[in-house]
Amino acid sequence: MWLNLNFAKLMIQNSNTMMTEKEKMLAGLPYDANYDSELIAERLECKEKCRDYNYLRPKDTEGRNRMLHSILGHIAGEILVEQPFYCDYGYNISVGDRFYANHNLVILDEAEVTFGDNVFVAPNCAFYTAGHPLDAVERNRGIEYARPITVGNNVWIGGNVCVLPGVTIGDNCVIGAGSVVVKDIPANSVAAGNPCKVIKTL
Repeated sequence: MWLNLNFAKLMIQNSNTMMTEKEKMLAGLPYDANYDSELIAERLECKEKCRDYNYLRPKDTEGRNRMLHSILGHIAGEILVEQPFYCDYGYNISVGDRFYANHNLVILDEAEVTFGDNVFVAPNCAFYTAGHPLDAVERNRGIEYARPITVGNNVWIGGNVCVLPGVTIGDNCVIGAGSVVVKDIPANSVAAGNPCKVIKTL
């Protein structure tokens, strides 16, 4: 996990570069999330697309599929995402074949969020790649960091699960409803709780 980042050190390392805030975000460096015009514009554009998707008629499967392809960065095969669905940028999200997500999926994709094949996500689940400094001064300046989330193949994620920055969930896992996943879960595990812990090996 990346919650103990030394933000002051990283800011000093980053101070002499000419990187844009977007480049910093994608590189995993602290970046200005609140006041950068490029990132604000990209988030607003994505939110417009999500709104359009969420207001499509449920029977309009072709339109929904077409809109998902315009929002997400990569779709490997079959996909069904129940409305409503929300994300920040979209282009950092990659899903494998036969991906299903139930209602009210939220993905804050400041970093890459990658789902393998045969992933099932229950209602009201959230995947947060963005984090904030523990230091209030830095936090109030709008500084964020982002760490990728990876979900393997053949994973079932129960309802109301929250996955935090930097987490990897291995293949063939089941994550129990209501879990808060703060660290990696090894493959072939049943895990649950807050914080989420392995309770059974499959």
